[in-house]
Amino acid sequence: MTDTVDELNQVFAEADCLVSENQVHTAIQSVASAITERLSSSNPLIFCVMNGGLIFTGQLLPQLKFPVQAEYLHATRYRQETTGGILEWKLKPDADFNGRTVLIVDDILDEGTTLEAIGDYCRAQGAKEVLTAVLVDKQHDRKARPGLKADFTGLEVEDRFLFGFGMDYKGYWRNAPGIYAVKGL
Repeated sequence: MTDTVDELNQVFAEADCLVSENQVHTAIQSVASAITERLSSSNPLIFCVMNGGLIFTGQLLPQLKFPVQAEYLHATRYRQETTGGILEWKLKPDADFNGRTVLIVDDILDEGTTLEAIGDYCRAQGAKEVLTAVLVDKQHDRKARPGLKADFTGLEVEDRFLFGFGMDYKGYWRNAPGIYAVKGL
């Protein structure tokens, strides 16, 4: 990591706050209500996509009003960079998917390549149904397939380089209290 703490603090200071912390909390409550309505009687297996989905999942789970089995997996395309590469499994899920409804929870739907690959893996392992929940859907025309959407989406934001609430800038600022866009990106 070549950025210093001062440089990282400057990125935050210059960033545009696109979504406030209160707006994010409201969006999470809305997603939780929709998930509860749709999945409360299906005994879903919920996967948090690490590391980005950690904060969203952590705030979402207590708001689900039914018993859930929560697990995690780790797949990435970014490796602390600002552009994505080939999908890399750091930790594949270790659970019985057979006949289960699976909900994949992640921070962002950008191009969707990672979510699509994880969904394909879950179906190949015997999942009856695979659904996705994202905090943010970035609005652009570069999706992995036309019309790609998550089943549950908290917020739609403009096509900029985002960080905060799980999304990172070079491995940092996942903890930013809102959703921010890097100046100039």
